[in-house]
Amino acid sequence: MSLDVSLMVDGREVYSANITHNLGQMARAAGIYMQLWRPSEIGCEYAKDIEDAIALGLADMVARPSHYEQFDAENGWGTYRDFVPWIAKYLEALRKHPNAIIEVSI
Repeated sequence: MSLDVSLMVDGREVYSANITHNLGQMARAAGIYMQLWRPSEIGCEYAKDIEDAIALGLADMVARPSHYEQFDAENGWGTYRDFVPWIAKYLEALRKHPNAIIEVSI
């Protein structure tokens, strides 16, 4: 199972990515689970609505890798090494398309 995220501008997909659900616990520890997995449940519709929180969570993850590595999936499907670059790319897309509509499929 995976998390699929898309950013839509004028009905056109400008970004999409997916990542394993096994990283949910790590996202929770970084304080960005709701922004990534369930943005609509916290009133976030547009990329600009989650950008700041994602940036803060990513900064903390980069600053404290050993803390977050403890949440690596035991089966190897979902690791800190995979998640940080994924978040960084998503953050870049959020910044590039601040008015994009966020679509999430879980």
